[in-house]
Amino acid sequence: MPPRVAGGEMERVEKQRGDMFLVMLLIVILGVGLALLFSSSSSFSDRVRGDPLYILKRQLIWAALGGVAAFVISLTPLSSIRTWIPLILFGTLAGLLLPFLPGVGTSILGSRRWISMFGQSFQPSELVKVSLILYLASYFARRETDPRSTMNNLIPPFIVTCAFAGIILLQNDYSTAVFVLVIGFAMLFIARVPALHLLLLTVFTVPLGFLLIFTREHRVQRLLAFFDLSSHSADAGYQLVTAKAALVSGGLWGRGLGRSAAKLGPLPMSYSDFIYTIIGEETGLIGALFVVVLFGLLAWRGFRITLRADDRFSSYTAFGITAAICLQALLNMAVAVGLVPTTGVTLPFFSAGGSSLFVTLVMCGLLVNLSRRVSDV
Repeated sequence: MPPRVAGGEMERVEKQRGDMFLVMLLIVILGVGLALLFSSSSSFSDRVRGDPLYILKRQLIWAALGGVAAFVISLTPLSSIRTWIPLILFGTLAGLLLPFLPGVGTSILGSRRWISMFGQSFQPSELVKVSLILYLASYFARRETDPRSTMNNLIPPFIVTCAFAGIILLQNDYSTAVFVLVIGFAMLFIARVPALHLLLLTVFTVPLGFLLIFTREHRVQRLLAFFDLSSHSADAGYQLVTAKAALVSGGLWGRGLGRSAAKLGPLPMSYSDFIYTIIGEETGLIGALFVVVLFGLLAWRGFRITLRADDRFSSYTAFGITAAICLQALLNMAVAVGLVPTTGVTLPFFSAGGSSLFVTLVMCGLLVNLSRRVSDV
């Protein structure tokens, strides 16, 4: 179909079908993720809840909700989504403040990140990822035609990004706050912000972020354990030591599904933050690499859409979604193998956590929507 002019940009009339390879890939990743989640969580669920399917059942609820949302979003006209961005942004901000309300917010292990709804808990900070990507993509797509590229143009997105990160930090979620800033910088990069401006923002934010590590004792302990694991193997470094031992014990082919020893108690959060360790222990190096390949294929299709999208908003949004999902996966896997300090960042599609899975599926639905605007993905 010939392109048409809309909103000052050339847009192609959307195809009826999106990237079917991407759709099938997402189904495979979700299916593999749910299967491995059951394998890593069944013993804990049985021991604590008396039902080996307890965590899997909760995850399936969110997978169903996220799947419906993803399907609807994949068919929603992109022009409508762009119109709703201010509402999405303010709605996310309001949701981010709900955990602070007495009787609404839930505090777990000193962090006030969750709200309770219909017997389920939800983490509003997960919504920031998709909301921020949409906002920044729309903002920079509108202003790229402006020949004046000054620091003043970066003030609104910088304020919005820092406001979200600051509120998340007040919820005692340092890892997610930093990850939000990383998403912001990634969007600045794809929008071709001058290198000098990026450098100035980096000089301002990185030292501040590093200093904030020292505002909580557990963050300092994690950092010390990373650099001197042998001296902290019984306290802050216990998870890393146990995770490395479990990965090594998996060998090339693994112990077999359901046969992990670490998940029986030695490794806390084996079904969440350290699920990649259990994958490596049960399926070996082959299984661990298979997971890497799945995310590599997702990155390939996502960045392919980025390069071939017909308008800047679609390109920027596709880049932001792909980068957010794949960078989070990379960070989680890096923690599991001991390349970076423990962060608490989950593995998309695999780790237990309904909020993360729901938002990840929403982003994937949007990515499929964007694939319909590409000539030949």
